[in-house]
Amino acid sequence: MDALRISSIKRKKPISVLVNGKKVIAYQGEMVHAVLLSAGYRVLRKTRNQKGRSLFCGMGVCYDCLVTVNGVPGQRACMTEVHDQMEITILES
Repeated sequence: MDALRISSIKRKKPISVLVNGKKVIAYQGEMVHAVLLSAGYRVLRKTRNQKGRSLFCGMGVCYDCLVTVNGVPGQRACMTEVHDQMEITILES
C-alpha cells in the first residue's frame, strides 16, 4: 500500500515481510513501525485495560509499539529494522 508512503523519498530494494501471516511489501532500511503504518495497521497491542497502543515517542523510550518479531515478543517496532521474510505479529484489530 504505497499510497500511504511519502512518494518523494527514494527507497531501497523492495522486500517482503509477513504481518499476522499476510504478505506486506517493505523496503530495506525501513523500521517495522513504518511498514505497519503504511500497510494500514494502527493498533499494535492493548494494555491490561484494553486501551489500544501504537507509536508514541518513535525513539524507543515509551515501549508502546511492542510487537512480536520472528517469534520473539516485546520488540519495539520503532527501533527494529525490517529484513526480508521477517515475521511480525501484532494484535488483531
